[in-house]
Amino acid sequence: MEPDVVIVGSGINALVCGAMLGLRGKRVLLLERNALAGGCIRTEELTLPGFRHDTLSTLYPLFVTAPHFAELGPALARHGVRFVNTDTPTATLLPDGRAFIFRTDRSANAAAFDVLAPGDGDAYRAAMAEIERGAPLIFGLLGNALWSWRTVRLLAGEARRRGLAGLARFFGEAMGSARDWLAGAFRSPVSRGLFAPWVLHVGLSPESAASALMNRLVLFSLEQAGAPMVAGGSDRIVAGFRALIEECGGELRTGTDVERILVERGRATGVILAGGETIRARRAVVASVTPTQLYGRLLPRHAVPPETQADAARFRYGRGEMQIHLALSEPPAWPDPTLGKVAMLHLTDGLDGVSQAVNEAERGLLPQQGTIVVAQPIALDPSRAPEGRWIFWIQLQELPRDGELRGDAAGEIEIPADGRWTEAVREAYADRIVARLSALIPNLDRSILGRHVISPADLARLNINLVDGDPYGGLCSIDQFMLWRPFATPGNHRTPIDRLYHIGASTHPGPGLGGMSGYLAAADLA
Repeated sequence: MEPDVVIVGSGINALVCGAMLGLRGKRVLLLERNALAGGCIRTEELTLPGFRHDTLSTLYPLFVTAPHFAELGPALARHGVRFVNTDTPTATLLPDGRAFIFRTDRSANAAAFDVLAPGDGDAYRAAMAEIERGAPLIFGLLGNALWSWRTVRLLAGEARRRGLAGLARFFGEAMGSARDWLAGAFRSPVSRGLFAPWVLHVGLSPESAASALMNRLVLFSLEQAGAPMVAGGSDRIVAGFRALIEECGGELRTGTDVERILVERGRATGVILAGGETIRARRAVVASVTPTQLYGRLLPRHAVPPETQADAARFRYGRGEMQIHLALSEPPAWPDPTLGKVAMLHLTDGLDGVSQAVNEAERGLLPQQGTIVVAQPIALDPSRAPEGRWIFWIQLQELPRDGELRGDAAGEIEIPADGRWTEAVREAYADRIVARLSALIPNLDRSILGRHVISPADLARLNINLVDGDPYGGLCSIDQFMLWRPFATPGNHRTPIDRLYHIGASTHPGPGLGGMSGYLAAADLA
């Protein structure tokens, strides 16, 4: 029996789309080219037996706060998906040992900010209150199809409530940079260092347009939702989605590479697999891929309008990323023991340190003092390692993509002439990061039992959508965001090809583990 909808890919957006359509009575078929389903969601024993590392993504605050979680959450729970959480979702640690631990308690956070510098607590309260006041508009834009009457009605209602000048003021202020906001609102470098690194998680820098708004949004989400992880490992949520889709009559096939989307008379009618098998779709084809894949590989060139081909050729990708996974024999001896209870923290030189590292990476240099993101799954879920052991999940988001390496800001690591990430470069840079952590964690060196490092080149080999090691599906600059992600075309997740939908991190509302583009496409198809 032909599926109603064929979905190319099996990342979070594809899984949400497939599950929502299945719950609406549609028969779906998800096709994943890799041996493992889940896209950037995977859990593996990368270092030693018994140590279950989330290979790429690990936190789910955007998923548990998404509109579809009310329906998907209970359905996934029936299939064994359980979230664990903490009231200390994040923290920052400066090289001199000063730290700030952020909690899911606004009053406690404000008091702690004021200890750092009088007035910083008021600045924090004001920032959170600003998100609450703007919530209907902010979350309405991020959670809806932008080219729609619903968005028109939302903007019209906000214009009546605020006045046209007030609405214009909102959008003008929303374009502000994190640097301008943090430097103007907070006095303590520790306060600024708590906020600043989080812009990296949405593919921005402290100087990017709209980074102040995204900075406040991320911390607001952490305050409200904490830092939920999937008990047992992120691969459990993939298994839960698969079971739910199959329960609804659908199917998820791995090791199945889609070679071409079948287009007949201007309409997507199915896919052709590598090897020649044709699979027809009764209703639509949904592609959870980058524009490079969709318009450069999957669609016949004659089927794509010239302006769309030009838009796809101009689509730009962002910085590269590295992952370091450590298996430890014992918990880390952080300078402040409470840091051992934090889900994800940043080791950073602060606002200027983040800016410098981003600038170096964008000029093709390995940063001298890049921001170190450290997640601690065992703090929330001891089942992921043998008793008494520990796991570090380390992420470096300020790196040149594969092929764009030009030098080392520290002048220590020899860079290949072709700009490629080699094993030698990868391990040498990982050594630098571990040495910086060891300077603050006295027992780290002696407790390392195993290490596994993933460079931008390795990322690209793991997942075809992580182009040259960009984990966010494309540069998240203002000209490739909101109405312009991926292109300024009034089709939402529809494409110029009838019955072909485009979802994933390259589409509105961008990267993250929320699954929103899959939800929006499913709503249009249901």
